Amino acid sequence: MSEPASISAGIAKRYATAIFEIANENNNLGGLESSISDLSAALDGNADLRNLLSSPLVSREEQEAAIVALAKKMGLAPVMQNSLALMAQKRRLFVVPQLLAVLRDMLADARGEVVADVTSAKALTKTQSDKLAKTLSERIGKTVTINATVDETIIGGLVVKVGSKMIDSSIRSKLNSLQNAMKEVG
Repeated sequence: MSEPASISAGIAKRYATAIFEIANENNNLGGLESSISDLSAALDGNADLRNLLSSPLVSREEQEAAIVALAKKMGLAPVMQNSLALMAQKRRLFVVPQLLAVLRDMLADARGEVVADVTSAKALTKTQSDKLAKTLSERIGKTVTINATVDETIIGGLVVKVGSKMIDSSIRSKLNSLQNAMKEVG
């Protein structure tokens, strides 16, 4: 990870921890979760909002006024509104996308859930997805949600990533291993 990216991740983690703890103390994790979803949808659908958060040309006061108005209009949880205002005052709004990702992970962890990123050559059927989730749940000891993507370049098999662990049983990786082994021999 590059230094600026690790700094951003550290900033996002500190704000996320504070927001999560306050929401948990106030028994408002549900409100926090809906705020995260609403804010994520707004960021995904609006380039002007993304520019507002990351542009150094927008003054601190303009950022704060805009984000406070937006948060109130969207009806975000009070802890999220206050945190966004503080982040604007400190010129830290550029970490909002990372903040939302960290908060999602914290909420999933609090519910005893984990997300598994699964890449396959063809789309998984409902039965395959359910069977994979059940198998992973038994191994990990937590409820597993499958985030499936299709990548035809892996030819066949699966690439499963859960947290920091990755299992690559794709044909592409096996062919690459075989190719490397053949280079060593000849």
